[in-house]
Amino acid sequence: MTPSFRLLTKRRFLPLFATQFLGAFNDNLFRTAMIMLVIYRIYNDPAQEAAFSAVAGGLFILPFFLFSALSGQLADCHDKAQIIRLVKTAEIAIMVVGATGLILQNVPILLLALLSMGAHSTFFGPIKYAILPQHLEPDQVLPGTGLVEAGTYIAILGGTIVGGLISAEHAAIGVLVVACIGWLTGRQVPPAPPLVQEAGVDFHIIR
Repeated sequence: MTPSFRLLTKRRFLPLFATQFLGAFNDNLFRTAMIMLVIYRIYNDPAQEAAFSAVAGGLFILPFFLFSALSGQLADCHDKAQIIRLVKTAEIAIMVVGATGLILQNVPILLLALLSMGAHSTFFGPIKYAILPQHLEPDQVLPGTGLVEAGTYIAILGGTIVGGLISAEHAAIGVLVVACIGWLTGRQVPPAPPLVQEAGVDFHIIR
């Protein structure tokens, strides 16, 4: 086993890796299942499908524009492991909404869940990289980052494939199960207290 893959046996790395992997997998499982449902079972009109794709893409990206600065501040000023637990708890609630939308074939509910998952990804993204230097030795940070990146791409591919193969009803169950497993792995991430003195968080999205 190479030194990089040996990190996967360490408690200071494996829970974080598993949590981010499951989050990326779940995100793409839900999005793909939603798109397949809307295109092949709800809408049969190309114009409606195009409008849905545009709205869905915009809603998912919107939280990154609005909350990226805030998420970075929170990652710097608060315990990152604690934020991970809060974010993964929120993911369960989001996937309850998403699963409801998949089962009811309700587009507004699906879009609400998609917007919320965009916010989930916005707040989790900075943490999965900022926490690595606190849990790994200096010579392990680069390999650890590489594993996180590789795991993310594999999870995206896996979630996309599975979401395209299973029914909406099975996807509804799947996203809930994966969210709960991610919550469990998130609770195993060791503490990562802030490296800077806590300061007031600036909630302005522009400055």
